[in-house]
Amino acid sequence: MKQDRFLTGILIGIAVIVIIALSVFLMRKDNLTYVNDDTPEGVIQNYVVALHKRNFEKAYTYLADLPNKPAYAKFQEAFLNHSIDPSSTGVEIGKSEIAGDNATVSLGMIYSPNDPFSSGYRNAEFALLVKQEGAWKIRQLPYNFWNWD
Repeated sequence: MKQDRFLTGILIGIAVIVIIALSVFLMRKDNLTYVNDDTPEGVIQNYVVALHKRNFEKAYTYLADLPNKPAYAKFQEAFLNHSIDPSSTGVEIGKSEIAGDNATVSLGMIYSPNDPFSSGYRNAEFALLVKQEGAWKIRQLPYNFWNWD
């Protein structure tokens, strides 16, 4: 009889923990939002958000029209077949330096571990943008978001 109450208490405790975990998961805020894209930082954020939301058409519009720009089908395919996979990488967008029609945006690339025994790491990287037809366009990004030379 005493063991039945103890077991019931444990099961109730587990149920409460599961309910709390589910409510926290379902009520979390989605902080992947688009911003105004009239600055280099805004363009980078919108590109990253579009990739995470798998809106490849929107992401493609942020690429500069340069000789190394891939066709849309090749761009989309690279993300769909995971040859480029931004899902395990976070980006902290820093300040930009603008020099005429060129801009450099500092980025903090946050890489998550591949296994439960490793810790993630962070690299300082940068993005290159160019102004084309009055809008900022991406010329180069770090690998997890870009692989075209």
